[in-house]
Order: sequence, then structure tokens, then C-alpha cells
Amino acid sequence: MSTTPASLEEPAGRSAVRSLLRLWPYVRPVRLRLFTAAVVAVVASCVGLVIPLVLKWMVDGPVAHRDPRGVWLGALYLLLLGLAEALLFGLRRWLVARPLSHVEAEMRAGLYRHLQRLPVAFHDRWASGQLLSRGTTDLMLLRMFLAFPLTFLLVNGVTIVVGIVIMLLQDWTLGLVILGPAAPLLATCVVFEKRYATAARQAQDQVGDLTTVVEESVLGIRVVKGFGRHRSQARAFGELSRTLRGTELRKARLLGTIWAVIMTLPELAIGAALVTGAVQVADGQLSPGTLVAFLSTALALRWPVESIGFLLAMSQEAATATERYFEVMDAEPETETATATATAAATTTATATAAAATTATAAAATTAAAAAAAARRGPVAAAEAAPEETGLRFHGVRFRYPDAPPGSAPVLDGIDLHIRPGESMALVGATGSGKTTLTALVPRLHEVTEGRITLDGEDITALSRADLRARVAVAFEEPTLFSASVGDNVLMGAGGPAGPAELNRALSVAQADFAHALPQGTDTQVGEQGLSLSGGQRQRLALARAVVGRPRFLVLDDPLSALDVHTEAAVEAALRQVLTGTTALIVAHRPSTVLLADRVALLSGGRISAVGTHHELLRTNAEYAHLMSGTAREEEEDER
Repeated sequence: MSTTPASLEEPAGRSAVRSLLRLWPYVRPVRLRLFTAAVVAVVASCVGLVIPLVLKWMVDGPVAHRDPRGVWLGALYLLLLGLAEALLFGLRRWLVARPLSHVEAEMRAGLYRHLQRLPVAFHDRWASGQLLSRGTTDLMLLRMFLAFPLTFLLVNGVTIVVGIVIMLLQDWTLGLVILGPAAPLLATCVVFEKRYATAARQAQDQVGDLTTVVEESVLGIRVVKGFGRHRSQARAFGELSRTLRGTELRKARLLGTIWAVIMTLPELAIGAALVTGAVQVADGQLSPGTLVAFLSTALALRWPVESIGFLLAMSQEAATATERYFEVMDAEPETETATATATAAATTTATATAAAATTATAAAATTAAAAAAAARRGPVAAAEAAPEETGLRFHGVRFRYPDAPPGSAPVLDGIDLHIRPGESMALVGATGSGKTTLTALVPRLHEVTEGRITLDGEDITALSRADLRARVAVAFEEPTLFSASVGDNVLMGAGGPAGPAELNRALSVAQADFAHALPQGTDTQVGEQGLSLSGGQRQRLALARAVVGRPRFLVLDDPLSALDVHTEAAVEAALRQVLTGTTALIVAHRPSTVLLADRVALLSGGRISAVGTHHELLRTNAEYAHLMSGTAREEEEDER
């Protein structure tokens, strides 16, 4: 089963030419060399068609008159023509090699940059293997198409036309015999193109599925081995492999069928022309040299005609690869800032009258203008904002995932919450209550459906993403480390130049001093996903990455869940100093983590149902007391 989103089914009325034309912006910078290479290839092909004319001259001249010098001269001409043809084709290959590798590299870099700018919701829908296959296999197919089929569809087309003209000029009756199979060949090519396009798309999607399974099996090798699931994973891989093999065999059958037709019909035509020409030579209506030249020209056209099948196949694979590439490139990236119109549309209700909508739009425009002005004023804006607007504030925030079924309840509904400057607030709720989703809205990993979020009075949608994420640092419950050194992973959160002092401070706060004891210290490569480290070590490095840049706002999604009790206590003691001047929102499950915060917000049913100190909520809120009593018992059991 394909992991490509269902909305990306092959559109009706698909045109391979229209798809391939989308490559023009990438090809345009190297068009001169590609055009030159095509001209060189056409000239080389036409040089090859001169050889039959030399043969005609030799047969009707030196051979017929028994002139040895003429025969040697003709042989020299043939040698020079063959050498020229070989050199010209070699020049064509040299002309296209470097520019096409540049085109492939540019397309791959463009795809990677675009993937970084796409919203999290896009990556939630797409399997990583599908994206990986688009950046590797599909781009390789496109490079091969630009290097060979694109040129030789033109070259072979010109060669066939020129060859047919030469044959008709030599003898039009034999020319008509050769042209007899043209109509059936064209009809066969049209049918083949449609069927092969479908099979090519299926095969490329299945390659993406297979890549996904391999990637997941490698990344999850500990789970696979731990549960002894290697046989079931092997079966899943085998099923996908067999499906892909079946599709590739169907492609081979289609290609074999058209190749049989394309090779058989021209051979029959050449045989008929040979018999007809021999009769004409016997009757004295045709010279032997003309027949030799005609048949040599027809044989020279065998390769251009027979290559039509696999050239069309490669073109169809390139067209589907282009479609798959642009399925990703056409996805809307994250916007830097929201327009006033979009803000107004988000906050206007469906029941508002036309006059009320106009007023709301104007008010939103005024708010957006004020926010933009505040952004231009810089840090002064925070000082000038009203006290109730400073810090981190959620104003009637609602959120529903973009792919949620129509009419489904929002994950978050009417969130109103104010975290004052320098205050830390713990966010508590049952599993699945939306805590992680709420924290993801602050750095705009997801966009709010309605309402707004402000930082010191500035709407986060009025800030560029770079500015927003320079102010807000995040640490997730599931830490992600990259195949880089420990130091590089931590300093990724610095947001600017940072040295050993900042690195050591962050490691100390996160109680990640174990990094200094690694074989190469903080220069030690952690490996893919950081799986060479324990879960607690990865979590501490992720926490160090969040605090290394001394952010004004800090969002922590249960950052201590993988730590033992003693390490957690040490981290909490260090965090208290960090949180003194930082506005922080901390998702918490343990009472010990909750005690880090000045106040606690209880998230229940998609709403903030209670706000207060830990002790106040324990006394006044039964749901909160139940959550905390459960986690307290779990901690006691862990300690025992």
C-alpha cells in the first residue's frame, strides 16, 4: 500500500510533455550547452547518413569500373566519416555531463530547502521514504532523461526524416514500401505511452514505500530485535519487494511488446524493399549502387526507429518523476508573517453581518499595523506594552488539525492563558488532553485555527519565523539528535555565535557534564539519532540545546521524563536559576517538575479548567489532585 497521500492520485488528462516542461526553469541556465550538444548530435547523425551515399558512389563508380584507387579513396572517405561521427558523439557527451550534474544538484538542494520550509502538518502526512526517493531515485531519472532521451528523441526524429527524404530521392517506390509500417507504429506508441505511464508511476511510488520500510527498520532496529520481530519485518519487506517486482515485470512486458513491434515491422519493410529493389535491378530499372545506398540508409535508420520504445519509456519515467518532484515543491511552505486579511478572516465568525465583518477587518488591520510597528521598535515594545499584555498570552485559541474529519471537535477550544514576564507555568493534563499540541503553537510548528498568541503584546503571526524562534526555545519529550558532535548538537540552539563558555554553561544546567567524559569530549560524534547515548543523556543534551541561547521564552515538553530521581533533582536545581528571568511554559507530569513552576494550569477537555499554585489546586481541584496523586504513587514505586 502506497504511503503517498491519497490526494495525490494521478490526474485525469495527464500530459507527459506538460509535466516535463516544468523542468525548464532548472534547465534554462545550461540551455546553451544542451542546445549545442543537440546540434552536434544531429550533425553526427547526419554524417552517418552520408556513408550510404559514399557506398553508392563506390558501387556504381570504382567497383563497377574496376578502379582500385577509387575503392581505396572510398574506403578512406568511409573511415573519415566514421571517425568524425564518433568524435562528434563524444563531444556531445562531454558537453552535457557537467551541466546536467549541476541541474541535478540544484534540484536536490532546492527540494531539501523546500522540505525545511514546509509545515509540520505536511511531514505528518508524508512518509520519509517517499520524500527520500524523490530526492534520490527520481532526480537520477531526470538527469538520465536530460542526458539521453531528451536529446535523442530530437536527434532520432531528425535522422528519420532526413533518411526518409534521402530514400525517397533515390527511389520513391521503395521509399513508400519502407513507410508502410509508419501508421501501425504510431498507433502502437500511443497505446504504449498511456499504459507505461501508469506502470511507471506505480513502480516509483512502490520504491518510496520500500525505502520507508528499510528506513524504519534501521532506525527501529532495537525494537525489532528486542521484540524478535525481524521475521515479520522481513515478510513486510518481502511483500513490498514482490509487489515492486511484479510492477517492474509488467513494465518489462510492455517494453518487450512495443520493442517486438518496432523491430518486426521495419525488418519486414526492409525485406520487402530488398525483394522489390532486386527485381528492379534485374529489370535494369535501378542501379546496383542505388539499391545498396537505399538499403544502407534503411539499415542506418534501424537504431533510431528501434530506440523509440525505450526512449518513450525513459521519457514516461522522467515525466512521472517530475510529477512526484513537484508534488512536494508545489506544497505551500510556512509563511513568514500573517497578513491582516488572514488574521481578520480567522477571527471573524460565520454569523457576523457584513457591517460587523468590515469593522472586524479594520480592527484587525489596525492591530496588525500596531504589532508591526512594535516589531520595528524592538525591545522597547515590550516595555511599552500594557502589563496585562506582557509575557506569553493565549487569546481564545482554538486548534484543529488540518487533516481532521469535517465537523470533528477541535483539539484545543478557547484557550485563555497568561504567563507573566519571568514567570514559569506548568501545564498539566491527562494523556491526550492536547498539552504537546498547545506547546507546538508557540513556535508556530502548527498554526492556530482561531484566536491569537502574543509575546509581550506582539502577535506571533506578525513576527518572522526567524525572529519568533530566536525568542522562543523549545525542548521536546522525544529528543532528536543529529549525526554531528555533541557540541554542534547543543550549540544548534544558540541562534548566533557561541563558544565553549556557553556550551559548558548549558551542559552544566542540563546536568550533561557526562559529555566531557566521552572519548573525544564534546567533539564526540553521537551517531544517527543519538542512539549511541541513553534516553536520559539524549534528553539532557536536548535540554542544554534549549537553554544555551538564554531565550526570553522557553517551552519545555516534559523535558525530564527520562531522568532518574537524583539527576532530575540536580537538573531542577539548575533550572530554577535559568528560569528566574525567563518566561517559561513547562509540560509536566511529575509533582517534582510541577514544583519548578510558579503557577500551574490544568488542561482538560481542550480548555484551561483551572489555574493556581500547586498547593491551591491540590486543595480545590479534584481532577488535578487525582493526576498528581497518581504520578506521586508511580514515583514512590519507582524509588522502591
